[in-house]
Amino acid sequence: MSDESAFADRLANAMRAAGYEPRPAVLEREFNLRFWGKPVTLQGVRRWLRGETLPQQEKLEVLAAWLNVEPQELRYGKRAVNRIREAKGRWKSTISAEERQVLEKYLALPVAERKVVAQVIDAFYRARQSTGDEE
Repeated sequence: MSDESAFADRLANAMRAAGYEPRPAVLEREFNLRFWGKPVTLQGVRRWLRGETLPQQEKLEVLAAWLNVEPQELRYGKRAVNRIREAKGRWKSTISAEERQVLEKYLALPVAERKVVAQVIDAFYRARQSTGDEE
């Protein structure tokens, strides 16, 4: 399934969940009531619902606010959003305060210096891997 057709399914489901029929005329009317930019056409929203195109980010945000869903959930789906949240949760729970400070200092360095630090870390890691040392 393409990104566009998966988005179309999520959009139609979100419309139903919000109490709207997932029809182009309904989507065009409700979207344009909330969007302050150039109105979208019936053909444009039909392409969203058919899975032919994806809305631009600003339009996605309006859709999400109207349908009461997170923009990233509407665009990528719940599973993708949950995987990202789980990965962030694991990262936050396994890092110490001292390690967090080191990472913050690393991120404050200019890009060229961060590259050097990354190369040093990579060299240590490869050396550790080649000796088979675990700790």
